[in-house]
Amino acid sequence: MDFSVGVVMTLWRATRAAAVLVLILAWSGCGDTFRPVAVPIPAPPPDPSSFHFVLMIGENGPNNPGSATRIDVSGDSNAGEATVGLGPVHATLLPNGGRIYVANSLEDTVSSYALSNAASVTTVSLPSGSIPVFVHTTENGTVYVANFGNNTNVPPTPPTVAAISTVANVVTNNITLGFSPIALAETPDGKKVYAVGGSNGAVSINTIGKTLNPPISDSSLVSPVWVTTRSDSQRAYILNQGSGIVTVIDTFSDAVLGSVSVGVGANFMLYDAKLNRLYVPNPAAGTVSILDASTDPPNVLATISLTAAPDKQCVTGACPVSVTALADGSRAYVASYQVSSSPCLAGQLCSITSQVTVINASSNTISSVIPLGTVSVDTVDDTGCNPATSTHPARFRLSVTSSGDSSRVYVANCDAGSTAIIHTSNDQLMLNLPASLSDFPTQNGANPLPQNPVFVLAGP
Repeated sequence: MDFSVGVVMTLWRATRAAAVLVLILAWSGCGDTFRPVAVPIPAPPPDPSSFHFVLMIGENGPNNPGSATRIDVSGDSNAGEATVGLGPVHATLLPNGGRIYVANSLEDTVSSYALSNAASVTTVSLPSGSIPVFVHTTENGTVYVANFGNNTNVPPTPPTVAAISTVANVVTNNITLGFSPIALAETPDGKKVYAVGGSNGAVSINTIGKTLNPPISDSSLVSPVWVTTRSDSQRAYILNQGSGIVTVIDTFSDAVLGSVSVGVGANFMLYDAKLNRLYVPNPAAGTVSILDASTDPPNVLATISLTAAPDKQCVTGACPVSVTALADGSRAYVASYQVSSSPCLAGQLCSITSQVTVINASSNTISSVIPLGTVSVDTVDDTGCNPATSTHPARFRLSVTSSGDSSRVYVANCDAGSTAIIHTSNDQLMLNLPASLSDFPTQNGANPLPQNPVFVLAGP
């Protein structure tokens, strides 16, 4: 047998099979039928609610509606505005960050809107003469409003705490108090709301039945001006401007557990949940007290002097009025101001210089001071920034807060008509973001002035 012929035949068959295979591959690659197609799947768009933001409340004089401006944290920019009522003074966010409520002190209303739709603002009406001055909640279903009341009305409008349903945006309860409330704080577990004000007024409200508990009585309660609650809901702390004492309350029984001195004149208090601390700026003494809230009464960790002790008009020294603490626990920022030697109460032009003092939270020492600038103030045409003279005052000339990601600090500067933005990466002032233009009268065709920022609060 000739094996060479078989070998040749085998090679010929293999070559022909290979050729056929090449043709099949070429044919399959030329058409669209069998070509694999990669279809891109777009990622879901980012949820706007996940972005960090800050809200600035602007006052627009006694006859014009104010505004609420949303500031985008990452972009340092105005991300939208809503029109609220006359004389806005305070605001709160629902815990889920979906809706804001603004107390309008000059028209007895509360404005609210969903942050996803600033064009649709709901107005909740209160009884005439209510004078809402403070709003607060730790619930998503109810917002509480402190109404100062008005004795000059006929009949007089009593001081109350109103409960607003966030589902229907109507007042469901009006709880009458025996004093005019100026500050509220609800416990994080949503069981009690504390109200303080008047000469010695302090009381808690049960949130389930909206019933009033017996008044809290103690000799330390002298002109209470602020209240806050601890993150475990077991303690409430009342700041008394008249006695200079922080009173400690057991939230289960409303019993007084003790007190600690922070100096007469202190009128603001911040609870830092990260470090379980209280920060208390005192404009009368030019100091900031730092308290350890893990003990009863709180232990004084430090009393930091910012400047020489100021006088009552903040001429001889800077007056600290507001403080915020970063969520990462690293620093606290204290906003203060000082007026020029020209008397601001004599109807003359004067200037106001503001600054932020940075406190290292680990050492409780000053690490830097950030100047915010100087502005001239026309006290003849008061726009509402001076609590001592205005008929529609801001609670504080400077209001400060920090973003949820600890990257920014914001200072609402009422006299400057802008919000200062500080980057915490280097503790430098990066921008003064102007407020919305006001409807204040101008002379000689001058451009309208900006509104007066009276309060700033951070979103989640």
